[in-house]
Amino acid sequence: KLSRICLFVFVQFFSSGCHYPINKAVVIEQRDDTTVTLVEGSSCAYIGYLSLRFNPDKAPPAVPHQQHYALQVTEEASPVIDRCHINSTSSVGAAVCVKRTAANPKVRHCSITDCENVGIYITDGAQGQFEDCEIARNSLAGVWVKNQANPFFRRCHIHHGKDVGVFTFEYGMGYFEKCNIHSNRISGIEVKNNANPTVVRCEVHHGLTGGIYIHEKGRGRFMENRIYSNAFAGIWITGSSDPTIRKNEIYAGQQGGVYIFGDGRGLIEQNNIYGNALAGIQIRTCSDPIVRLNKIHDGLHGGIYVHEKGKGLIEENEVYGNTLAGIWVTTGSSPILRKNRIHSGKQVGVYFYDNGHGLLEENDIFNHLYSGVQIRTGSNPKITRNRIWGGQNGGVLVYNGGLGMLEDNEIFDNAMAGVWIKTDSHPTLRRNKIYDGRDGGVCIFNNGRGLLEDNDIYRNAQAGVLISTESNPTLRRNRIFEGKAAGVEITNGASATLEANQLFHNKFGGLCLATDVKPVLRDNKIYDNHNAVERAVGRGQCLFKISSCTSFPMHDFYRCVSCNTTERNAICINCIKNCHRGHTVEFVRHDRFFCDCGAGTLEHQCRLQTEVRDNDTVYDSATPTGSDTPNML
Repeated sequence: KLSRICLFVFVQFFSSGCHYPINKAVVIEQRDDTTVTLVEGSSCAYIGYLSLRFNPDKAPPAVPHQQHYALQVTEEASPVIDRCHINSTSSVGAAVCVKRTAANPKVRHCSITDCENVGIYITDGAQGQFEDCEIARNSLAGVWVKNQANPFFRRCHIHHGKDVGVFTFEYGMGYFEKCNIHSNRISGIEVKNNANPTVVRCEVHHGLTGGIYIHEKGRGRFMENRIYSNAFAGIWITGSSDPTIRKNEIYAGQQGGVYIFGDGRGLIEQNNIYGNALAGIQIRTCSDPIVRLNKIHDGLHGGIYVHEKGKGLIEENEVYGNTLAGIWVTTGSSPILRKNRIHSGKQVGVYFYDNGHGLLEENDIFNHLYSGVQIRTGSNPKITRNRIWGGQNGGVLVYNGGLGMLEDNEIFDNAMAGVWIKTDSHPTLRRNKIYDGRDGGVCIFNNGRGLLEDNDIYRNAQAGVLISTESNPTLRRNRIFEGKAAGVEITNGASATLEANQLFHNKFGGLCLATDVKPVLRDNKIYDNHNAVERAVGRGQCLFKISSCTSFPMHDFYRCVSCNTTERNAICINCIKNCHRGHTVEFVRHDRFFCDCGAGTLEHQCRLQTEVRDNDTVYDSATPTGSDTPNML
């Protein structure tokens, strides 16, 4: 003990009197045992400005070197290690070992680099303060923390390791602040086996297999970090792990932002997640995190992707500007999506497909290039008390066998239909307000079914409810009013059951039925509609006068054989009587159309119109666009 104490005093004195980087000139090296050990009683020891090296022979030793280090601090030692270069060429063990309760060195401005094993190993309740150190290019982890150890790292540079940067496991803890952790072959930080570190204001980037990997019941608090440009996910959470991820920037990942799988949990809160190549947050395989108050935006793929029986409480987030859907829910998943603002996406707002379920409640969903919500292929979500508006392709699209319960929503100001139901879908719409649409209120096409009950459908530019092409829904106790076309229109071989509805104050009439349509009608009240079609016919006007090219009033339409028109070219009764008087004409059917004669698309100018337009007839509302199915990990 005396010789070691004298050595420390000599080195301190000698180093302090030199005026050049002496830590390269003064080397203490050992080949068969730990180079320097500090034990109880060395609380005031100082080692500075030198190199400590454990450099065993390459031949297999008689005694393995797992317990041999360049520097070991144990018991109640609390020395200062200052501006040293520390290295070990042993393929096992570590360069620096701090172990046992009350071991608490202060390591400053040191470099622990190019080791053939672990850089720093802290265990058994030890502590330690590591500041402004470089920990780099080590063959195993730059830092190991385990077994209740709780060190403090500040402003350390941990990089280019051939394994993980920082590895906390087996109940290890630690506080990492303002560290720069990057370019490690595996993840920048790994948390495993009930470890619980705190990582604050660090940069974790350019990890070759990810930024932070939390697994096997790992925990931890990760706050105010910048996590970016990692080769895979910025953060992985799996194996029943339950970390807190708060106020981080997670961006520019070559795959996703946060990836939660294999029963992962966690609180993901107040983060800014953007510009990742895949989903900002991905939840799968029975994982059930809380995702709250985040901004998830401008992803090159989508916002949040929940699949393979994923769950999660996803609330009060802002999800916007993503290339694909804002939120996907698929393959047996059932998250709770509550009070989010989901907007300005380049495709769909919320997309349920392939048996996606869950609760969509009190969200504000608006300004998507496609529809606000899409439901298809067996999906059956509950959608309640949302505002769905400003969709360029409609409000809600239910298609290809989609289901769903839509209750108490406001669906308004969509460029196409407020709700589309098509291709064998069968949703329930109850107590919704569907209004001020720039197209129809509800459009049901191609064998669509569904129950519409107790809804208020009003002030839409086209029919309040349009039922077409073999569809057969049930409408019960709805109020359909103040539409700029008809209240309910049924056409193209469709049918319906209408029971106890109120249809009033609609421009083209309350209920309009095409030829051969025979719905079931019970106790409906149809009153005070404007009946503009009958009035225009009675005044001798062309129906184009009241419809322009934007509406489709239902009336008798004809074709002119003499003018060689086709069934595609509809001509109203007044144009037949005036513009085509004396021609050979034939009745086609009673249906919805605008008059091509009045629109100016026929060879002869309409005599009843003073303005000529060149437009093609479109018999039904435009078809909505289905969302792309994601191709994810």
